[in-house]
Amino acid sequence: MLRRFWRKAWAIVSVNHALMNEYRAEIVLWALSGLLPLVLMGVWMNVSRGGQFGMQPVDFARYFFAVFVIGQFTTVWVVWEFEGDVVEGRLSPLLLQPIDPVVRYLGMHVGERITRVVFIVLFCAVFFGLYPGAVWWPGWANLGTAMIVVALAFAMRFAMQYTVALVGFWTERASAIESLTFLCFMFLAGRIAPLAVYPEGLRRVLWWTPFPYIVDFPVTILLGHEADPWPKAAVMLGWLAFFILLNRITWRRGLRHYSAMGA
Repeated sequence: MLRRFWRKAWAIVSVNHALMNEYRAEIVLWALSGLLPLVLMGVWMNVSRGGQFGMQPVDFARYFFAVFVIGQFTTVWVVWEFEGDVVEGRLSPLLLQPIDPVVRYLGMHVGERITRVVFIVLFCAVFFGLYPGAVWWPGWANLGTAMIVVALAFAMRFAMQYTVALVGFWTERASAIESLTFLCFMFLAGRIAPLAVYPEGLRRVLWWTPFPYIVDFPVTILLGHEADPWPKAAVMLGWLAFFILLNRITWRRGLRHYSAMGA
């Protein structure tokens, strides 16, 4: 049974990977649209020369470079895909298939991630060529842990956004709600600034939210600054379980509402 499942899952990912390869030039543009962390890197490197943040310019360079790379693996757009399927009527035939539509959306994201790998490798080479002083090696243990945490961060981000997308059963502007949550994601996850420069009291509050676990947490692991990551990883699993449960409840209620409308 498990073998059949993985064979079907790989078939879905392979098909979507082949589809994404047809649009690889467009995917490069999507990847380049996430260059904001590198812009902020230049800003923070200049500001840090005053020595007021406890971090050197090279520390900010490494941090925002890691934010950019991890962002390439955790970017999610399912809310716009699902909203389009509902509004344009493409969801109804998907519901007739013997597989949950979420598998299709996950396959699209995973296939697109594989397509980005070549671009990410080339970008790393260019970045370290321009900033050789920022080169570092996290160690195999930190690298392996970071990969696991990034996978969890993607799963949590996907579950969060897919849950917001399911509001599309009741409204045609679920993406507008996602835009509001994205503001929280930008300021509370560590994309605008490292959480290390935030006030201590604010950091304690932020770690009770899911946002820092998507960006700042995997970044600090990759940089080798997280001595014991597993308690926070356990919190990530708790948030992931919460969003999956909320998602399934919203899916069932939304599906009844969608069917009642004659879909």
